[in-house]
Amino acid sequence: MLIPLRPGELPRLIPAVATGPQFNACSGSPQKLLQRLFISVIGGVISLLIYGGVSMTSQIAPFMLVVGVALLLYVLWGPIVEAGRRNAVLRRYPAAAIFEGEVADLYTRELVEGRQETTDRQGRLELVENRRTWLCLELEDEDGYLGSLRFPYDKKHKAIRRGMVVRCLVLSERKDFSRIGALSDAWLPQPKLWVGDYPYLLRPAFEELCLRRLA
Repeated sequence: MLIPLRPGELPRLIPAVATGPQFNACSGSPQKLLQRLFISVIGGVISLLIYGGVSMTSQIAPFMLVVGVALLLYVLWGPIVEAGRRNAVLRRYPAAAIFEGEVADLYTRELVEGRQETTDRQGRLELVENRRTWLCLELEDEDGYLGSLRFPYDKKHKAIRRGMVVRCLVLSERKDFSRIGALSDAWLPQPKLWVGDYPYLLRPAFEELCLRRLA
């Protein structure tokens, strides 16, 4: 079942500015955080050194000061910008609807999330793959198959079963939703569980909207 959103409801469900959970999601792995910190420190220090080496009356001095401070704060505003970009991808769709259906199928997949070279005891190079288990949910309603959600598997996901009710936001370029462009994260009311690889939705607002529109 698809229930189209009314004008103004989509921006209230997917914010333009990053929320706390979205900031945390975009902060990434410890490796990604270290990369941001490296860029922040090196870029900021170099910019401030250039600022300190130019004359205070030079036109470039204020610019280098701003650049230096901005780079030093990159570890903070980097995830905010990334979250805003991800939110904007879904907010741009002209048509959005609440989907209520069920979990038609679920299965796990091992995905490679990174590779790194190490040396063994004999000094030979080895390629080590970092693998992670992802859970895939196939969604459908009375009209048939809708799409799938994939997200990193956690112990709490053991509660998910075939046939459970699932609700999410469906986005499309077409008003008749004949072609689905994207799915948001999803709410499973029976186990009271949110799933998805990124928290697009303001979750309390979505739960409240579902209660009103699906009553």
